[in-house]
Amino acid sequence: MSDGRQVAQAYVELLAEDPEAESALAIARGRLAAGRRLRSVRRVRVFELTGTLPARADMEGLFHRSTRFYNPAKERCTVRASERDPAPFAPEEALVLVLDRGLERRPAGERWWKHETGEKVEVREGTVWALAFEPGEDAAARAGERRHGLFANPHFQDWRPAAGGTPPWPWLERPRKRGKEDRP
Repeated sequence: MSDGRQVAQAYVELLAEDPEAESALAIARGRLAAGRRLRSVRRVRVFELTGTLPARADMEGLFHRSTRFYNPAKERCTVRASERDPAPFAPEEALVLVLDRGLERRPAGERWWKHETGEKVEVREGTVWALAFEPGEDAAARAGERRHGLFANPHFQDWRPAAGGTPPWPWLERPRKRGKEDRP
């Protein structure tokens, strides 16, 4: 980031089959035109930390010790400490980030991080739906169809798409509102 703050993303996915993703896949295939050629659906929680962050190995250790972020007995965690680090998605997957409007901040995670490291960070959480379609299908266009509300409830959730299995960097942080001093 240009203001000197660092960004890290932690992707958390169940080790076992995910009943929510299986249900979403069955409903999409059976009831939605956009979902008929859907091959697979994965649901991955994502945490984005912004602030002064330790080295990647230290971050992984912190995530592993904390129940604020994930349970290592039930879930796996992939940390991206830089934009160049790989994300746990395939190139053919279209990604849809879903955020509960105004509720993406995780104050308990922020307090825990400060207690453990002495550093203040912002922690945001969202859900990524990774959608893979049959060959020949425009995954990005299909994933962007939001009129049915299967992956995001338009009444209280916002969503942001990404194509090609590579999430944007940063992805969860909201653009800062421009104040009077920032206006042209």
